[in-house]
Amino acid sequence: MIADVIDRNPGTVRNQMQSLKALGLVEGVPGPKGGYKATGATYEVLSIDEMDNEVVVPIYRNKEHMEKLTAAEISFTTVRHPDTCNGIIRILGDIRVFDSGDTIQVGPTPVNKLIIRGKVVGRDDSSNSLLFSIIEMVSLPKRPIRDYISEKTVTVPAGATIQEAARIFIKNNIHGSPVEDKGNIVGILTFTDIGHTLASGKMNVKIREIMSKDIISIGGDMPLCDVVKVLDEKKIGRIMVTEDGKYKGIISKTDVLHEMIVL
Repeated sequence: MIADVIDRNPGTVRNQMQSLKALGLVEGVPGPKGGYKATGATYEVLSIDEMDNEVVVPIYRNKEHMEKLTAAEISFTTVRHPDTCNGIIRILGDIRVFDSGDTIQVGPTPVNKLIIRGKVVGRDDSSNSLLFSIIEMVSLPKRPIRDYISEKTVTVPAGATIQEAARIFIKNNIHGSPVEDKGNIVGILTFTDIGHTLASGKMNVKIREIMSKDIISIGGDMPLCDVVKVLDEKKIGRIMVTEDGKYKGIISKTDVLHEMIVL
């Protein structure tokens, strides 16, 4: 029931619905499972698009997930202020659980994976909105990973020595690369692999003997935000990118950080 969702008295909701119906903003739905639904005029008044499959945008209060709440609208109120960054979030659900001083997190949003964290400084029960001071915002680009791959691809020959591989890394200012053998990618080599080998006293081995043969790859159409998840889940610093089964390049955590630095 609507009353349960917004935590209001059912009689109060019925009275409000009759007023909205008189204004043509809602229409009744008959039957045992009936109720009310918004009309096209409602979406026009609110300047929002009607959606068939709405996504819940999670809200956290003091790090606790508020399962009955979802964000409906986020706006920034002090964009040009040199020292302050405030915002207003309109919420679907009972906002009376929030008090001034509570920490709040909104997101991630479905498209741009935006996450906003801040501290509540005010509450407007009439519009079901919270005013909060924004502490941090995080959003990763949604472009496919192929857009971030360098046109210059560097590989290390499988028959190279440790010294030769190290010189390739230093020359190209990289910390790892795929290993190539007869035109095929057969492994991944990193400076860590080289360091472990030298520490064990092995000086004359070939790269094919110390490389990692467990190749993890992703498709070029994967969004950057999903690539970050793969790097974190697999506990790796770089990952190979392929297109139609062919090697196209490699992306590292450092590359991701470079893309996030815009100032």
